[in-house]
Amino acid sequence: MAVLKVKFTKTRRDKLAQILWILNWISVVTGIILFSLGLFLKVELKKREELMAEKDIQYVPNMLIAVGLIACAINFLGGKICYDCVDSTKFLRWKLIMLPYIVCTFFFTLCVLVGALMCYSMHWELEEALDLGLMQAMRFYKDTDMPGRCFLKHTVDTLQIQFQCCGNSGYKDWFQIQWISNRYLDMSKKEVVDRLRSNVEGKYLMDGVPFSCCNINSPRPCIQQQITNNSAHFNYEHQTEDQNLWMKGCRQALLEYYTHIIQSIGLTVLITWLFELSVLTGVRYLQTSLENVLRQGDPDSESDGWLLENSLMETARTNLSIIKSLGKSNQINTANNGDPNIDVPSTSKAHYGPDNVPPKEKMETS
Repeated sequence: MAVLKVKFTKTRRDKLAQILWILNWISVVTGIILFSLGLFLKVELKKREELMAEKDIQYVPNMLIAVGLIACAINFLGGKICYDCVDSTKFLRWKLIMLPYIVCTFFFTLCVLVGALMCYSMHWELEEALDLGLMQAMRFYKDTDMPGRCFLKHTVDTLQIQFQCCGNSGYKDWFQIQWISNRYLDMSKKEVVDRLRSNVEGKYLMDGVPFSCCNINSPRPCIQQQITNNSAHFNYEHQTEDQNLWMKGCRQALLEYYTHIIQSIGLTVLITWLFELSVLTGVRYLQTSLENVLRQGDPDSESDGWLLENSLMETARTNLSIIKSLGKSNQINTANNGDPNIDVPSTSKAHYGPDNVPPKEKMETS
């Protein structure tokens, strides 16, 4: 029994073909949108790749770019097919192509759905990449003279000012690393030497942060050094001075920024998937209804269209039997060394006779 069978008159078939022609061209535009969104996300990730660990998170924008290009090609072809199908006689040119086209489009719509799900699942990998990348960038903050690291100070400072954040998880992350280069430390001072010797790794650690962590909305001048020492500053209590420094960590700030972008792209891709699925459904109805018209021989007659000619279970059994038969034929060809003209005997030589010689060979020997 056919699944979701619908009866079509000639007028309804022609209108369906015209509507699908328009929808396919709209789908070409959505393909361009997907391509643009993938390119935008790729650029946004590239802009701050120095602040991310070397993890493969570019697969999401790469997939969106590929899906967008494929969408343009598939829907351009679909528009041409639907335009010709307005005339049922022109359908004969596309009759053999339409079923493979529908199958390819079905798998393409699955790829669009996978792309939408990948956008939402990217959150955890992005968070891990930011966590490791920001800590590494903070460690190299002081290395302004080393090739490959000399711009990290500018990058981190710009990030903290632009996103109004400080450190990885918070401003106290700066207390655990040496962010001041040794070339700017006065080794003649006993305080500096004692601080270096007191650390096991010989690092100059202090309760201070870079200037870019200062909150521009603070009513008092920014306190960057001896942040936890209340007696070092007049009328100061570091636990209540929330406006002195940016409280939010840069990992959270960047994650919120990218999450907003990714969720917006994911929603757009999901809507595109629903649109592509509706177009695919319409093309399937058009194909089956036109094939039934050809069987009847009257182009003006009514015809039935459906999604599946048989039920879902019957279709699955049929496809499974086809796959099994293909597997068996492949085994026979393998046994024949790829030559289908060679017959494989069903019995072994041991069944020919006591001498294990075929009758024909035995007669020649005698």
